[in-house]
Amino acid sequence: MAAVLTDRIDDVAVAEAAARLALARRGPLLLIAVMPPHIRRSPLGPASSPVRAVLARVIPKVGPHATGHIPEVFHLPAGRGSRLAAAKELLALASRHRAPDVVAACRGPYGLDAHALIEAAALRGGPYVHAVAPTAWVPLQSPAP
Repeated sequence: MAAVLTDRIDDVAVAEAAARLALARRGPLLLIAVMPPHIRRSPLGPASSPVRAVLARVIPKVGPHATGHIPEVFHLPAGRGSRLAAAKELLALASRHRAPDVVAACRGPYGLDAHALIEAAALRGGPYVHAVAPTAWVPLQSPAP
């Protein structure tokens, strides 16, 4: 099971849905942190500070499900290639880790929203992509006077 984390508010819902599916299948959870092209590749990979910042938002939500997780980094390609190029590369990364399913948000960066991933998966023959709806906006509650 793989979760596509794009440093957006929907990451928590994506990670929770992926953790539930990984728990049901009794497998590890691949957390793919998507980094923009202007952030240089670090030799530390998943241990670099930008990646840790993305993962720090979802780890508290994944931890209670008691699934093991594997951090991975995906850098968006520089320039504006075809819409499906980044999606195919991300699905290839998930396949290298033998992730049978990918969970992604309906809204995401160019080419990495769930709809583009579903289209790319159909063209390349897998893996199955689950779409997670955007999280509902909830107003902040101020303390009572």
